[in-house]
Amino acid sequence: MSAENLGQLLVVLLGFAVAAAAAGWTRTGERVFVPVTAAVLACALLLAGVPSSVVVDGRPLTAVLVLLAGVLAVAGGGPVTARVFTLVDREDTGSSLRRAGAVLRGGAWIGALERAAIYATLVASWPEGLAVVLALKGLGRYPELKTEGEGTAERFIIGTFASVLWAAACAAVVVLVR
Repeated sequence: MSAENLGQLLVVLLGFAVAAAAAGWTRTGERVFVPVTAAVLACALLLAGVPSSVVVDGRPLTAVLVLLAGVLAVAGGGPVTARVFTLVDREDTGSSLRRAGAVLRGGAWIGALERAAIYATLVASWPEGLAVVLALKGLGRYPELKTEGEGTAERFIIGTFASVLWAAACAAVVVLVR
């Protein structure tokens, strides 16, 4: 298989991961499609990480690669973070997310924007942007974290780490191919 074909395979893998991530937003899809999405992303990372074996030739294919990885970072991170909360709480997702939403309002939107910003800073080769994004999020949530009940800070940290790691893994696919 040629390096160009491996580049095309990488784009197909990311497309499949985006489709699986979309299915992960459903209640029944979370248990099946979140692990599938994570496994496909891991395969894409392994493929992209092999030195000089993957070539994404041409601007259109590069643009598709960057776009798919960005969509996966933003859309796939929500179900992944929800699944992490479910594993941490050892209960069904619905009650876990309701409790998180009651404590930290707007978390899903903030998480999506956070993943988009982290993905963009890493793909743009500006890793300092991570500090800016995380500082803004921490400062914006500080009053709630200080006054809310027990477990709020832990939920904030777990959600942030899951979200940041997912966005960084998606950005790594693009960075490794370059």
